[in-house]
Amino acid sequence: MVLVILVALAVIALVGYLLQEIRRPANYPPGPRWIPWLGNALLVRNLGRKLDGQHGVFEYLARKYRTQVIGLRLGREHAVAVLGYDLAKQALVSDDLQGRPDNFFLRLRASGKRLGVTFTDGDHWEEHRNFVVRTLKEIGYGRLRMDDLIQRELHELIQIIDETEYPIQPNKHLPLSVLNVLWTLATGQHIERGDDHLQRLMQVLKKRSTMFDMSGGLLNQMPWLRFVAPDWSGYNLLVDFNRQLIAFFSDSIREHNETFTEEKSGDDLIYAYIREIRKQRHNPDSTFTEEQMIMTILDLFIAGAQNTSIIVDLLLMMMVVRPDIQAKVHQEIDQHSDPIRWTDHSQLPYVEAVIMEVQRFFHTAAISGPRRAIRDCELGGYRIPKDTTIFVDLKSVHMDPDYWNDPEVFRPERFLAEDGTLTNTERLLSFSLGKRRCLGDVLARACIFTYFGGLMQHFKIELPEGEQNVPSLNLTPGITYMPEPYRIIFKRKTQLCC
Repeated sequence: MVLVILVALAVIALVGYLLQEIRRPANYPPGPRWIPWLGNALLVRNLGRKLDGQHGVFEYLARKYRTQVIGLRLGREHAVAVLGYDLAKQALVSDDLQGRPDNFFLRLRASGKRLGVTFTDGDHWEEHRNFVVRTLKEIGYGRLRMDDLIQRELHELIQIIDETEYPIQPNKHLPLSVLNVLWTLATGQHIERGDDHLQRLMQVLKKRSTMFDMSGGLLNQMPWLRFVAPDWSGYNLLVDFNRQLIAFFSDSIREHNETFTEEKSGDDLIYAYIREIRKQRHNPDSTFTEEQMIMTILDLFIAGAQNTSIIVDLLLMMMVVRPDIQAKVHQEIDQHSDPIRWTDHSQLPYVEAVIMEVQRFFHTAAISGPRRAIRDCELGGYRIPKDTTIFVDLKSVHMDPDYWNDPEVFRPERFLAEDGTLTNTERLLSFSLGKRRCLGDVLARACIFTYFGGLMQHFKIELPEGEQNVPSLNLTPGITYMPEPYRIIFKRKTQLCC
């Protein structure tokens, strides 16, 4: 009899637990029902394979449930997807949604700790973001030194193009140009193109981007998979990626520690961090550690390098896809008498409009970096429980037919007013909004404008002789979407304006 009672109590407890697992919070946004433990993780994964990634899943569910705020559960975490400009803007600037998720996937890169600036929040994030912003400005970020570094890389890129007699695949050269600017700001060193150090770093960043989405995949929702299926879940691959990325900076940090002097602390970001680490070494509450320094530098490279080079890659690609637009770009640039620098961007509105249209049309980052509700709050009339992960579907903003009319058409003029000045810029969310706006947006915008404008000032871009098919507009999905490899010819313009 006692055994029967115990079994009955166990069954009742299990049923109660399962009912609690599938219960939706009060006034939670509409969305699919979820199952215990897994939530909607398998549904999102399977739909993502059919619908071109996570943003396709969110847009499908938005249509199905007739809502722009979708309530999900991914593994053990509540998650909400937000679509449309008004709600996206509200979510991105809300003080209630300035946190970052704290989960297995994001902690894995730092041995189980919350480090860096991209995926931390609160006092830790504010202290280190302010430190990085202040330090980068001191060493030339957003100023003449940064502009000079970009110019040096542009000249090297032009020299490589001039010395190459065969069609060029842009994605083999552009990433190194961006990485070297970042590398110089971080380490004070310039790496020659013959050195494969940055090439290997770029390959690791690229592979990492294509293997995971913004949610961290099933590995994040079911961390126990690392024990039973470490290869299938991507755990071993991610651990290897993180190990390789950290190793890239270890030698430089060791050299900086050995050669540090107070006078050098303003030379680069590593020296500045070392100064602060030593300054606070007797403070038991200090968050300035070598691990934190490595993760912060890694955040800068992940955020600033790959997406920047991809945008330039897409710009060059569109010059052969749309030669009419290339002609207009040349027409504007040919009236500019000096070598193009970032400070010239306001004088070349059509070039800026083409850049913006590439960012809008291709939305290489279709989903914003995930946010976390730091307290119970409201969004779109629905209750968002504390610690809910928020995904903002940027593609839904950039491809909104009600606002853009013809979003599927590549038309730079949509960003130009009748008087030729830029317009509609507030609808472009490539670098996010609010306090969490991309840390490297100034460098990214400067590199994109200078590399694209500088190359177009010197070259006309064509398809290789005999090649009839233009590059594909379909991008390879991942954390960052990227174009399929293509080849083009850079032809020196017969008359240069400078």
